[in-house]
Amino acid sequence: MKIAMIGTGYVGLVSGVCFSDFGHEVVCVDKNPDKIAQLQAGQVPIFEPGLEELMAKNVASGRLSFTLDLAEAVGGAEAVFIAVGTPTRRGDGHADLTYVMAAAAEIGAALTGYAVIVTKSTVPVGTNRKVAEVVAAASKVAFDVASNPEFLREGAAIDDFMRPDRVVVGLETQKARKVMSDIYRPLFLREFPVVFTGLESAEMIKYAANAFLATKITFINEIAALCERVGADIKDVSKGMGLDGRIGNKFLHAGPGYGGSCFPKDTKALARIGQEHAVPMQITETVIKVNEEIKRRMLDKIVDLCDGGVNGKTIAVLGVTFKPNTDDMRDAPSLTIIPALVGFGAKVRVADPQGRREGEALLPGIKWTDNAYQAAQGADVLVVLTEWNEFRALDLERIARKMATPRMADLRNIYSREEAAEAGFETYVGVGR
Repeated sequence: MKIAMIGTGYVGLVSGVCFSDFGHEVVCVDKNPDKIAQLQAGQVPIFEPGLEELMAKNVASGRLSFTLDLAEAVGGAEAVFIAVGTPTRRGDGHADLTYVMAAAAEIGAALTGYAVIVTKSTVPVGTNRKVAEVVAAASKVAFDVASNPEFLREGAAIDDFMRPDRVVVGLETQKARKVMSDIYRPLFLREFPVVFTGLESAEMIKYAANAFLATKITFINEIAALCERVGADIKDVSKGMGLDGRIGNKFLHAGPGYGGSCFPKDTKALARIGQEHAVPMQITETVIKVNEEIKRRMLDKIVDLCDGGVNGKTIAVLGVTFKPNTDDMRDAPSLTIIPALVGFGAKVRVADPQGRREGEALLPGIKWTDNAYQAAQGADVLVVLTEWNEFRALDLERIARKMATPRMADLRNIYSREEAAEAGFETYVGVGR
């Protein structure tokens, strides 16, 4: 089957590569000539474990290609996926659908025969019907629309695509269902759940799932704050909660708040959808507010470790991406915490395996180092902000010896107070402990 993938951002590129590995002929389209040239040269513009190798394999097979020419890609395609950005719109918190609608208009003009127009981007309820209107206004051929939201975790996206918890497909005709079933045939054969719904239900599933997970993270972070006051240990509390089958143990790890490409913008968009339909999403609105407060609470921990003031202090920060195994900086807690430290007069040194490419522009006024040991040299406080594997097994004694004052703010709870003390740290602060 020929598939056109419009957009080579995180979702579009991962999806296009994986569909080609299913055996489909996939043409990925982007308007950015530098990105297309990079992809045609075999270079991946994002960091995602395993993606470069899988892309090279399918390019070599002839099933995967990249182009600036949308009409060429769409012509003869049986499915056209829209995987462009839907960032938060300035001023009102709604998802910005500018790129989605522009893609829909171009697709409509380029269609040469029946195809299913599939929205992969995260979009508000009702968007696919608007996409259908835009395509119909520009097209003279028959088509169907479908909603196929993505549920990819950055750092584990290929595995999520190939072995998903579920695939959600919203559509309205049997013809479209046949096309989508053929696309996902390898998953049907391995009996992964594929859920067919109406358009609106599929759109809502994406927002509801992300808002629930963001709520779970925020809830455990609030419980962590209470644990600190009453003498409980959030790791024990999380374990005790997570063993309850009704709750589960995922997303119950206390830390500096959620970030990334999905949770911040999707919670804001869901809150806005609720407001527009006079059904306030009060829990989601509170989650957004509390998540910002959690980031500020983490900043307070660092300042307290510096005896109430960081002016002139050297702070070593380990990790700036919103999570490990990605170079994504979108809404990362580091973007709140580090600028505040710099603003308070701190000298900030940073180590991150993949964060520098984006971080240099987003975090001015800091010094980048190659590893944790360089960052710790002469530092007054060590801050663990992202739990990269290489930070999980540090030689803490070596780190402590390098520091001016060996103090640690472990905002991911990857060490214990006992480990830190044994290594020579005079002060250790975790989250919820």
